[in-house]
Amino acid sequence: MEGGFGGMVTFELAQGERSAAASVLNALKLFAQAVSLGDVDSLACHPASTTHSFVSPEARAAAGVGEGMIRLSVGIEHPDDLIADLHQALEKLGA
Repeated sequence: MEGGFGGMVTFELAQGERSAAASVLNALKLFAQAVSLGDVDSLACHPASTTHSFVSPEARAAAGVGEGMIRLSVGIEHPDDLIADLHQALEKLGA
């Protein structure tokens, strides 16, 4: 973490739709779908339907939690493998 970065990455898909996020999450092979924020395994979640599902759509939008948001918690797998996994999942979406 010398450069100020941690193991959590959050991004919003350009499509901005819940279905697009679900497609990416379902295509991942190395990232397990879970809401935990840390583990030795890499994890992926869709905050709008998991950790923030109890929040109204208006409140989620105000907080910046979009329908196309994906959160990744990076584990100890090799970075090249994780990048390749994310790339193949995004490719299937056409992103």
